[in-house]
Amino acid sequence: MTRALAVSATVLLALTVPTVTGCTEEDQQKAEDIVSSATAAVASAAQEKMNQVKGGVNATGDVKAGPTKAEGDRTTAEITATNPRDKNADYTIMVNFRDSDGNLLDAVVLNIDGVEPGKSKTGTARSNRTLAGDTKAEVAQALRH
Repeated sequence: MTRALAVSATVLLALTVPTVTGCTEEDQQKAEDIVSSATAAVASAAQEKMNQVKGGVNATGDVKAGPTKAEGDRTTAEITATNPRDKNADYTIMVNFRDSDGNLLDAVVLNIDGVEPGKSKTGTARSNRTLAGDTKAEVAQALRH
């Protein structure tokens, strides 16, 4: 079974701060600081979720992120885990969504369970919010357990 773990922060509402025509440079900077702070909070929550996995081994090399696409009001990416071991494995994966400049936009945690030996299985990483512009998904961390 594949399921995405929702990683959210109460500050996500701040991520939708609109750019107002005629706002001052100081106001724009404040809005950017709020977004940056909220994004850091989401990334921290994702890392906390990863830290809860007990007995996991680094499996970043087993996991690949596909291209991103818009799905409704979210950005998604297909994540593929390939199990090189001789027994079934579960994967917990932290996926970062970045803009074309490499700036962190969002982070989510995804589980891909029951990957058979020598086989691959996919899951969908789904952003917590609407992401604008070109985005790329990257596997920040993957644990096999």
